[in-house]
Amino acid sequence: METKDLIMQSEVNRRRLMEIIYKAGAGHTGGDLSVMNLMTALYFDIMNVNPEDPKMPDRDRFVLSKGHCVEALYTVLEARGFIKPGVLDTLGQFGSVLSGHPTIEVPGIEVNTGALGHGLPIGVGMAIAAKMDGKAYKTYVVMGDGEQGEGSIYEAAMAGNMYHLDNLVAVIDRNYLQISGNTEDVMALDSVRERWTAFGWEVIEMNGDDMQSILDTFHAIDYSNGKPHLIVSRTTKGKGVSYMENVAKWHHGVPTQEQYEQAMKEIDERINALG
Repeated sequence: METKDLIMQSEVNRRRLMEIIYKAGAGHTGGDLSVMNLMTALYFDIMNVNPEDPKMPDRDRFVLSKGHCVEALYTVLEARGFIKPGVLDTLGQFGSVLSGHPTIEVPGIEVNTGALGHGLPIGVGMAIAAKMDGKAYKTYVVMGDGEQGEGSIYEAAMAGNMYHLDNLVAVIDRNYLQISGNTEDVMALDSVRERWTAFGWEVIEMNGDDMQSILDTFHAIDYSNGKPHLIVSRTTKGKGVSYMENVAKWHHGVPTQEQYEQAMKEIDERINALG
């Protein structure tokens, strides 16, 4: 897809996201919004996946380690054709297949996630399996920046270097806010680049709020350099909804009717401008 089309798709996904969160009365809205551009780019441009054959052997693997932002993943999976129309509207309802964290009962989801710090170790295992089986598929893992306080991430980082997993791409959604406040006040991460470089990873920084930056970054990755890849995606919590941007309380929050209408108005204005 062209960059403009991906920007449009991301805005359409953002609109749908707000619909389902408002209807369900629950959601990790801020983090969903900060990662939406990335998720859209992955599923509509970067990854080799097929909604008509979700388990094709050579598909790229995706792990949402920050599993509490599953609403963004559900929205993109619906838009891409993995989730049938209407199913997404059952989010938050009794008996729905859609839970508050990723589950393999949903087509297109590889693994149950949500316990922070577990996604990258699983991704390392997937990447090792591809190497052992001589397969060409890539593994992509999206983590939160607040999640970086989990020690299991750094054990996985060492293993990624040890096994030269150049078929593995990990992304940190670097919006600087977690449920309890600014990451640098809770458990300082900076400098992320020096930390992961010391673990033997190739570290790349990108503007996760800008679709062109995302595309340029992923298309430039060298999957044969013998190093796992860590992308620091600098984003804005609550991206695309003015009153949510850079506000910690929207880590988990549902808009009132008035707030919902304002959010939809802002998104619709951008969609109309792109159209």
